[in-house]
Amino acid sequence: MNIEPSNFVPVVYKTEMDGSSLVSLLPTILLFGFLFWTMRRTSGLMGGGGARRGGGIFGMGETTAKLINPTEIEVKFRDVAGCEEAKIEIMEFVNFLKNPQQYIDLGAKIPKGAMLTGPPGTGKTLLAKATAGEANVPFITVSGSEFLEMFVGVGPSRVRDMFAMARKNAPCILFIDEIDAVGRKRGGRSLGGHSEQENTLNQLLVEMDGFNTTTNVVVLAATNRIDILDQALLRPGRFDRQIYVPAPDIKGRASIFKVHLKNLKTQIDKLELSRKMAALTPGFTGADIANVCNEAALIAARDLNDNIVMKHFEQAIERVVAGMEKKTNVLQPDEKKTVAYHEAGHAVAGWFLEHADPLLKVSIIPRGKGLGYAQYLPKEQYLYSTEQLFDRMCMTLGGRVSETLFFGRITTGAQDDLKKVTQSAYAQVVQFGMSEKVGNLSFDLPQSGELVLDKPYSEETAQIIDQEVRTLVQKAYESTMQLLTSHKSDIEKVAQRLLEKEILSREDMIELLGQRPFKEKSSYEEFVEGTGSLDEDTSLPKGLEGWNKSLENKEKEEKGTAAT
Repeated sequence: MNIEPSNFVPVVYKTEMDGSSLVSLLPTILLFGFLFWTMRRTSGLMGGGGARRGGGIFGMGETTAKLINPTEIEVKFRDVAGCEEAKIEIMEFVNFLKNPQQYIDLGAKIPKGAMLTGPPGTGKTLLAKATAGEANVPFITVSGSEFLEMFVGVGPSRVRDMFAMARKNAPCILFIDEIDAVGRKRGGRSLGGHSEQENTLNQLLVEMDGFNTTTNVVVLAATNRIDILDQALLRPGRFDRQIYVPAPDIKGRASIFKVHLKNLKTQIDKLELSRKMAALTPGFTGADIANVCNEAALIAARDLNDNIVMKHFEQAIERVVAGMEKKTNVLQPDEKKTVAYHEAGHAVAGWFLEHADPLLKVSIIPRGKGLGYAQYLPKEQYLYSTEQLFDRMCMTLGGRVSETLFFGRITTGAQDDLKKVTQSAYAQVVQFGMSEKVGNLSFDLPQSGELVLDKPYSEETAQIIDQEVRTLVQKAYESTMQLLTSHKSDIEKVAQRLLEKEILSREDMIELLGQRPFKEKSSYEEFVEGTGSLDEDTSLPKGLEGWNKSLENKEKEEKGTAAT
């Protein structure tokens, strides 16, 4: 074709398949695969047990509540002590389900639910577990936080599913623990989690209204923050009863110690031991008492003892109250001397103040964060007068005053004492109406962690309050200074003995200072004198005496009685 060889176009023929189209589709395939895997994983994580039952992303709306067979729960009402009134209320709810006719015959409507409230560790969840163990009906339990998820609509859906489960298994008990997670007051905000939480609460309110007295479903809930719950949740018709479970008194503590001492190996008479320990643990909750008993057993095992003795229980109380003993803490001689005189100041001030608590032990061995501590035996007391609060402030300031008297300088060791004195002074002026200038007024102090945007009183009142607090603390300081100046030689004796022995008991203080010049109670019997009996009243109302007997057994007993 007369074409120059340099202009030839070479052509090569090969047999192969063009894969460019597949390569171009690869990113799209990977994207869809990743989205599918993410949806499956999210469904499994967020849907809990419901997702596994229903499968797929739509299983998230199913309830995570657990249906418990009561035969699997070993906790019974005999294992719950120290809250007899609350226990009787709970027994009555079980009786509603077991023997409803005795209430219906009188025209009574069975309550729909009860709200268990009280400080942490008092036994609210334990009461619910005991209810499950005794009721012999299905027990459904769920936590308030399980309703709240990151996806919109999951909470209300789970609430609907949970109540459907309860109706299906009626008669039954539905227990919602830590209900404050979902039952907080509605504030009108509609952003993010607040909107979802309010929708979940609204659904809970609607479902509880949907129950009637013949449904035979009892709803129990527990919280230690009833002040933040929505009022619509607390009204009769939803939670008909509010059962307050307080920290136990001295009789209640003795009953709780009896329960926990059953399984401990000790040769001490357990009745006597429970009463003595109850007197030594004012303010302790049921959880604290369980911890003390367990710590005593651990300390005895650490020392390879065959039995738990009183010394182990006393060490356990100190461990729970003051922290771990640190004998290896490096203290300079001048620091140790300062701590000794500081603690001697507390001890001597309390010894000669009428309304101060009786001293049990004073030590300069570091425990927890403190370099020394004094252990007292507070009275079982609910009302305090101005004089009693003032004497307590003086006793607390005894350490700072002692440092000033003997060294002419002050240290940072009194920080915790000053914090307690400041809190007490502000409480007297702001809450208890014990200041003449402020008058008979009571303002709520903000709780720790709460954001306070404005005070419930004016700036002028705030200045008066601050001035009254300063005046009160200064008066207590001067009174303590006057007292300890007159007993300077006593402080010297106690401090020197502390430097020698490191721990002083009540007997050592009596040897150094003589008997305390005021009458004081020290034994369990003296504390409960005049209160009716030595132990708490565990008798049941007549209508609940056979609450744990089946209807057939009751009929047999009645027939037997009639035949007799």
